[in-house]
Amino acid sequence: MADTRPMITALIAAALCSTAAAAEPAPIQASPAAAGIDRDALKKQAVADVEAHAKLIQQMVDSLFSFAEPGFQEFQTMEYLTGILKKEGFTITRGVAGIPTAWTATWGTGGPLVALGSDVDGLLGLSQYPGSPALKPMIAGAPGHGEGHNSGMPMMIAAAIAAKDVMVKNRIAGRLMLWPGVAEELLATKAWYVREGLFKGVDMSIFAHVSSDFSTGWGNSGNNALVSAEYTFHGKTAHAAGMPWEGRSALDGVEVMDVAWNMRREHLPVTQRSHYVITNGGGQPNIVPDIASVWYYFRDLDFGSVRDLYTTGNEIADAAARATGTTVEHKLLGYAAPNYGNKPLAEAAYANISAVGMPSWSADDQAFARTVQQTNKRTVKPLPSTVAELSTPANRERSLGGGSDDIGDIMWTVPTITVRYPSNIPSMIGHNVLSAIAMATPIAHKGAVAGAKAVSMTVLDIMTTPQLVTDAKAFQQTVQFKDQKYDPVVTANDPPAIHLNTEIMERMRPAMKKFYYDPAKYPTYLDQLGIKYPALAASTPTSD
Repeated sequence: MADTRPMITALIAAALCSTAAAAEPAPIQASPAAAGIDRDALKKQAVADVEAHAKLIQQMVDSLFSFAEPGFQEFQTMEYLTGILKKEGFTITRGVAGIPTAWTATWGTGGPLVALGSDVDGLLGLSQYPGSPALKPMIAGAPGHGEGHNSGMPMMIAAAIAAKDVMVKNRIAGRLMLWPGVAEELLATKAWYVREGLFKGVDMSIFAHVSSDFSTGWGNSGNNALVSAEYTFHGKTAHAAGMPWEGRSALDGVEVMDVAWNMRREHLPVTQRSHYVITNGGGQPNIVPDIASVWYYFRDLDFGSVRDLYTTGNEIADAAARATGTTVEHKLLGYAAPNYGNKPLAEAAYANISAVGMPSWSADDQAFARTVQQTNKRTVKPLPSTVAELSTPANRERSLGGGSDDIGDIMWTVPTITVRYPSNIPSMIGHNVLSAIAMATPIAHKGAVAGAKAVSMTVLDIMTTPQLVTDAKAFQQTVQFKDQKYDPVVTANDPPAIHLNTEIMERMRPAMKKFYYDPAKYPTYLDQLGIKYPALAASTPTSD
């Protein structure tokens, strides 16, 4: 196919005022209307539509930040976002895959089916006032958006609305399915989505994750596969001083497992990552604990390696139980496949990312970013003015292990890419309150607008270019599946861990509700909190 990027750039520039060997897949037929349409003109319409919804994007980003719900507790987030989509004509299905806060929103007929998703959950203990360089929790101990997951679904919803509006106006066939990444920080839902057939019949999938840069990529990203498992040991209570010989300590089982694992890890591949927390260590010291639990994350680069780690963990747990005269039960809590982006889809999306370009950062935006970095002793880097290069196996460093993302399970089911959009400040620490500071500021809003433009344009490419769908499916079958196939450890007998975070939200939600954003009363969440933007000094907010 001819390279259309120069044409795309020229035609949409005026509208970008806010931005600087398997069986052959069944062919996708272009809609009759699409055959005679100028694709670049369609994209110009989509860009204008996103810009017309910039206020809605800001309201959605700020609202989700204020809800700050952790994994499996995203009830307010679900109510709010599905309400917006229902008004836009989408059909809402809640409680999908047996997960109360999971949902889909579908629209359209005929043509390809394109899935659009991003994560929505916050992180425990990362409550933080937005727009303030100083570190201060809004509510001590409460969850917060220290990963920026409040921005992704607002971006995707705006992209879907824009694509839908253009498709209706130009009589283009095609279907959209929006879905949320529930409990991504627990790596606990996307494998269950796949198991329950949520992506059956989906032709292409676009995922998005917040970043400080703007790009996408293809091939093995280097994200580790992951198994999340809890080991619960059972013993026998006794007086810890008077009759300890009558007891069997479940905590001893946990501690023996942890010690044994730490000795074993010295002899494991350098690509593995493993870490744990003791979730239940007993009640009080003078009672021999009859129950104790430890929660492990096992990570490695591929399906077989992470399965082997999990097997080793199970063997060590069983041995620890035998050594301490206890018993142990294993419970799978989460899973993530290695990430693998689709080349044809990534190249199409990157052409659109390049055409959109970075947001037009104001002097205030740059000053705020610099103040946050200096105040918190981070490397000073300006908000970037150019998009990052397309990430490929040729320019990516070899991975020696790292984080995980359960979008991998969808990537091994349908052709998928992850779009990184620029809604945060460079040099922040992931899973830290620093990464929450910018997430309800103009930086987050502008980044989501830019991302929505690129995604909506890519959706239109898919809907009007049957060859793109064919090429993407062929790449998955002949290249991605050449050496590995989807091989999760999740079985039909493993339920989603929907109990997680229930207790903390029962305690925290009443106080958190007082901080919910009211867009009917305040232009922005910063206005509601009484925070001036840009805050160029480390003064702490005074509201409680």
